[in-house]
Amino acid sequence: MSQDCCTSNENVMILACSGGSNVGQLSNRAAVELTQEGFGKMYCLAGIGGHLSGFVQSTKDVPQMVAIDGCSVGCARAILDHAEVPIKNYLVVTDVGIEKKHELNLEEEDVQKVKEAIKEVCNKEQPVIPIAETGRSICCG
Repeated sequence: MSQDCCTSNENVMILACSGGSNVGQLSNRAAVELTQEGFGKMYCLAGIGGHLSGFVQSTKDVPQMVAIDGCSVGCARAILDHAEVPIKNYLVVTDVGIEKKHELNLEEEDVQKVKEAIKEVCNKEQPVIPIAETGRSICCG
């Protein structure tokens, strides 16, 4: 079964890392811009991390979701795993060729690259194995 979250963009939940590096902030900025452009809706990852029942249940009920991590540390993925939320689509920003830097200056070219990668990952089925089974934070697709 294909996980085509782009079929009905308003139903795509976007969960983004917003870590203290360029790639964390690229994840966040791309999520904001995609929401503003009508591709899905950004949702509160912190609420899920805080195990707020309404937030956690919403992630389990949504038809399509994409989780975006800035780097292979995989904070967004770990939050979802810990809350026992199945990850439907997943992207790591550093996997698209953007180097992690501990600075917050973002290049518009990188923002566009991340947005395109998010759309692409939503257009294909992508198996994601939980961290508990792999011991690492990378996408398996």
